[in-house]
Amino acid sequence: MKKSNIKWIIKITLISLVAAAVFALASTEILGNTGYFVSFAILAAFVIIGIVFDVIGIAVTAADEAPFNSMAAHRQKGALEAQRLAKNASKVTCYCNDVIGDVTGIVSGTTAALIAARLMEGFNSETLLFPVLISAVVTALTVGGKAIGKILAFSKSTEIVLGVGKFFAFIRVMPFAKAEKKT
Repeated sequence: MKKSNIKWIIKITLISLVAAAVFALASTEILGNTGYFVSFAILAAFVIIGIVFDVIGIAVTAADEAPFNSMAAHRQKGALEAQRLAKNASKVTCYCNDVIGDVTGIVSGTTAALIAARLMEGFNSETLLFPVLISAVVTALTVGGKAIGKILAFSKSTEIVLGVGKFFAFIRVMPFAKAEKKT
């Protein structure tokens, strides 16, 4: 195995560790002080984030680099960033699908379990209805959302990757991005 691959594996593992810790800590802290509506909104946010990043990861893998080369030559906004995404598809896919996608999947499961436990406590119930129902719904929404997302990612890969490229181009011209470049 190449030294650069080993460095990438170590880097992505550490990023996963930090992302999981941040998401889990945020979820646990926020859920401890909120009502059911906010708890379910946080759970939905984790599911949606997982789906969105899965779509981006698949789109980058499916995208052909040639259109971005042409767009970049014509100085289309976001094309250079999209070109970089497409060139680094394996790393982008690993980050989007494995780091963010898997971490949000695991944390959404933990969040669902915490909500189910609170519901059982609140209703003074020992039945497994809440954990089973919440787990089943979260799983169905995640799998169904990712299935729809994959169809979209394969059919609209160029548009999706360009959209992400435009987002990165926008971020780069923000004042805080300029300040980081100078230091």
